[in-house]
Amino acid sequence: MELRLPMPCLVVLVGPSGSGKSTWAAGNFAPDQIVSSDRLRAMVGLGEHDQQASRDAFELLFQIVERRLRRGLTTVVDTLGLDDETRERLLGLARAESVPAYAIGFDTPAKVCRQRNRARERPVPAKVLSAQISRWSEVKDRLVEEGFVAVRPPGRVRLLPPALVESPHLAERQSRTPLALDFGLQIPSFTWDDGPAAIGPYLRDIARAAEAVGFSSLWVMDHFLQIPMVGPEWHDMLDSYTTLGFLAAHTRRVRLGVLVTGVTYRNPAHLGKIVATLDVLSEGRAVCGLGLGWFEREHRAYGWEFPDRASRYALLEDTLQLLPLLWGPGSPSFRGKVLSVPEAICYPRPLQEQVPILIGGSGERKTLRLVARYADACNLFGDAATVGRKLEVLAAHCLTFDRDPAEIEVTHLGTALVASSPTELAAEIDRLRPRSSSAEAYAARVNAGTAADQVGRYRELAEAGVQTAIVNFPDLTTTRPIEHFAEVIAAFPSRPGRLGFPTNVADAEI
Repeated sequence: MELRLPMPCLVVLVGPSGSGKSTWAAGNFAPDQIVSSDRLRAMVGLGEHDQQASRDAFELLFQIVERRLRRGLTTVVDTLGLDDETRERLLGLARAESVPAYAIGFDTPAKVCRQRNRARERPVPAKVLSAQISRWSEVKDRLVEEGFVAVRPPGRVRLLPPALVESPHLAERQSRTPLALDFGLQIPSFTWDDGPAAIGPYLRDIARAAEAVGFSSLWVMDHFLQIPMVGPEWHDMLDSYTTLGFLAAHTRRVRLGVLVTGVTYRNPAHLGKIVATLDVLSEGRAVCGLGLGWFEREHRAYGWEFPDRASRYALLEDTLQLLPLLWGPGSPSFRGKVLSVPEAICYPRPLQEQVPILIGGSGERKTLRLVARYADACNLFGDAATVGRKLEVLAAHCLTFDRDPAEIEVTHLGTALVASSPTELAAEIDRLRPRSSSAEAYAARVNAGTAADQVGRYRELAEAGVQTAIVNFPDLTTTRPIEHFAEVIAAFPSRPGRLGFPTNVADAEI
C-alpha cells in the first residue's frame, strides 16, 4: 500500500522494540530526515543503549524537531512513541509550525518482535519488551483521538506537495464522471542556452507542440525586465504583444493573450489598437488580459510613472470602459475618472464580435468587483479551497450588478512540474531546485507530480469552478514537459467557450 504524505510533515513512529520502525524509516526516508532517540543517546552518552543519557537525548530530539519543522522540513521521529507526554509534545511542535502530523503504528505480532529482539547484538530485556508490547496494546486505539491528521500502518512512502496527496481518489472520480476543463500554457521565460538567436525557433516549437497536445491558449507576461520570482533581470524578456504576433503566425487554433497587460505601460487607446490588430492577424484569437501593474522597478527603469494604487485602479476601470467603445461602432468620445479620449476610433475592428476581457488578480474588495462589473473572465491563484472562496466573493459582487456569474470564465494560473514516474520526478526536482531550497520545499512550490498526480489536482480545481487552467512549467527548455502534460489534458474533455475552442469557423474545420 502506498502511503502518500504531504511535504512537509511530521511522522511519529509508534510501536515496541523489534516492530520494524527503524528499518521502515531507513527504507523510505533520507537519513537526514530521521531523528532517532537511539542515535542521540550515542551522541550525548556512552552509546545507543545508555539509558542514563535518555533525558538529554530526548531534550535534544525535541530541539531538533522544532527547528526542522520551523524550516519546513519533513521530519521522522524514530522512538518507541509509546509515551503519551512525548507524543503530546511532538504534536504541539507540529501545531506551532502548522505542519501536519502523522502517526505510523507498527502492529507487529509479539512473537515477531521477540524473535527480532533475540537476534540483536544487545537485545532489550525480555521483561522490558513485554511491557512495551503491553503498552502498545493500550496506546494503539487512542492514537486516532490525539490530534494526528491520520494514523496509518507502515507502507511504501511517497512525499508529495499537499495539493497532490489525494490525487488518486480525485483522478478516479475524473475517470468515472469526467468534468470538462481547458488548459492554457504560459511562457514566462525566454532564456535558453543557445542565446537570443534561438528564441524564435524555440518559441515556434513550443507553440506548435502545445497546440498539438491540446492546449487551448498561449499566454505571455507583460514585462520588460524578468521578474524576481522567475529569474534575474538580465535574463531575456520579450515584448508581450510582439511575441503574441509571432505565436499567431505559427499556430492555427489556440487563443492568444497577455497574463496580464499592465494598465500603466501603454496609452489605453493604443492598447486597444494593439489588441485589435492581434485579433485581426490571428483570425479572431485574441484575449485581452488586464491588470494594475505592480513592478515598480520596471517602471522606474523605463521612465514610466508608477501611480499610487488608487490611481492605478481608476485607470484600470477607465480602460475597461474604453476598450469596448474602441472596438465597437462609430468613434464616440470617452471621459472617465483619469482618462479622456476624444475619438474612440479603431480600424480594422477586431474580427470577434467581442474580444474577451480578462482581469488578473483576486483582491476581494476591488478587483473581483471590477470583474463582476466589466470582465468576461477572471484569473485566480491558489488551491481549490482558495478558488472556491474567491468565487463566492465574485458571486456576491455579481448580485450587486444583477449579473449571472456563469457569464464569467474562471481561469486559474499555477505551476506544474510533471514527469513520467516518481523516480524521474525526484531527479528533476534535484536538478532544478535552487541549492538554498530543500527538495520538498521546491517540490511543493512547483506542484511536482506525475501526470497521474496532476489529473487529480486539476480535477479538484475543476470541481471548485475553474474552467481554464493556465499552466507554467519551471523548465520549458524543451518540449518534453508539454509532452508529459499531454496525458493530463487527455483526461479532461474540452469545454468550448470564449477561451476554449473552436474559436471561429476556420478552426472548426481543422
